[in-house]
Amino acid sequence: MRKEESMVQKKKAVKKVAKKVVKKAVRKGDAYKCGVCGLAVTVDEVCGCVDTCDIICCEKQMKPKKRA
Repeated sequence: MRKEESMVQKKKAVKKVAKKVVKKAVRKGDAYKCGVCGLAVTVDEVCGCVDTCDIICCEKQMKPKKRA
C-alpha cells in the first residue's frame, strides 16, 4: 500500500487554461440552437445595448446554428 500512496502524492494538479472566445456581434437573421434541448431561435430584432449578447438556454450558452 505504501507504493500506491506515494504514487498518489506524486501526481501534480493540472492547471486548466481557459480558452479566449472571440464573439461576433449578433445580427438580425442569425440562428442559434441549444445543445441540450434542441430549441432553435432566430434573431428578429437586435437590441444594440452591447457589442455581443449571450443567448442562454438550459443554463448554457446557445451555439450558432449551421446554415443549410
